[in-house]
Amino acid sequence: MSTKITRLEIENVKRVRAVALAPGQNGLTIIGGKNGQGKTSVLDAIAWALGGDKYRPSGAQREGSVIPPLLHVELSNGLIVERRGKNSDLKVIDPNGNKGGQTLLNEFIEQLALDLPKFMQSTSKEKAGTLLKIIGVGDQLYKLEQQEQTLYNQRHAIGQIADQKKKYAAELPEYPDAPKEPVSASELIRQQQAILARNGENQRKRDHLEAITAQYHQLCSEIAEMYARIQGMENRRDELAADMAIAQTDAAQLVDQSTAELEQNIADIEQINIRVRANLDKEKAEEDAKEYQAQYDGLTAQIEDLRSQRVQLLAGADLPLPGLSVQDGELIYNGARWDCMSGADQLRVGTAIVRKLNPKCGFVLIDKLEQMDTDTLREFGEWLEAEGLQAIATRVSTGDECSIIIEDGYAAGSASEISSVEPAGGYWS
Repeated sequence: MSTKITRLEIENVKRVRAVALAPGQNGLTIIGGKNGQGKTSVLDAIAWALGGDKYRPSGAQREGSVIPPLLHVELSNGLIVERRGKNSDLKVIDPNGNKGGQTLLNEFIEQLALDLPKFMQSTSKEKAGTLLKIIGVGDQLYKLEQQEQTLYNQRHAIGQIADQKKKYAAELPEYPDAPKEPVSASELIRQQQAILARNGENQRKRDHLEAITAQYHQLCSEIAEMYARIQGMENRRDELAADMAIAQTDAAQLVDQSTAELEQNIADIEQINIRVRANLDKEKAEEDAKEYQAQYDGLTAQIEDLRSQRVQLLAGADLPLPGLSVQDGELIYNGARWDCMSGADQLRVGTAIVRKLNPKCGFVLIDKLEQMDTDTLREFGEWLEAEGLQAIATRVSTGDECSIIIEDGYAAGSASEISSVEPAGGYWS
């Protein structure tokens, strides 16, 4: 069972003249009063009594008093803690009447419970580190975060390269009508020579036709002159006529090909190849962009897997508050980071973590609750009660929400003797 404060008596500590208080065992006990009346001195005295000389105020004895400080604290586990006398020596009496010391108190007194502002004023990463230390997953989470950061850096670099490749590919010119491969000038010349050779053969056949035709006409002339030899010459004529018919048929089917396009291509070959190379560069850039995008997507999947492992790790941890977690090395409560939490949520988170540090310590000291309105105070007090926690806090106020009012170092209503107060304002259990 956690230890709480059942009663305390303070005399001549800082601004306190004489105050006695029986705090509520659960919920919020508010010490109210105007500025400079001794409210914070009460908390400092409790911290000194239970936390040891490192919490001793530099000016511990009340100014103007000849009587040394007196601190008397009774705890729910039966221990009685006293500091009195010129040197304010510590005396701890256990339920059996045996004496003890600071070592005995340290077993169940959480240091941050005595100095909650130290936790509240620490950095976000320090707060998260405290929580992870409590739940025992700090090393595992650190490794996952390191792996995630490494992958994130790789993905970021790959993403930048992919973007550059995409932009470079988009800026390159493209010629849809250009060939897929660069054009060879020697190939075009070879094609031109082949066409010229075929055209030459055609011309040879034409020339052959003309020669046969000439011979035919020559013989016709000679037949008229040489009638006696007509029979032989007619036979020869018939042969030539047959050859002529064949030659005419071949010649009629011949079609000459133009070399104009090839000649133009030869003249334009450099421009064609420029467009071909531009298309090839664009294709390569697009392929590079796709490759880097694939790497980026792969790293993204790995990062998501690590984040899932981290969520599962924290989900299985014994966290001090529902909705409390750690992301990117910072505390998160109900989706909000520390600097985005309300003052009440910050106190709730801080109190829960301090309690988790040492479950034996059932109380916490909180200074300056002016930031909370009465509704928020009530909500915070109800949460403390539900958690079985005791909080002793100060507030610049003299309203009904205060359990005790300090005036000039005394509990209001008594200036000559120690006063014990009853719960007030509905904040005590």
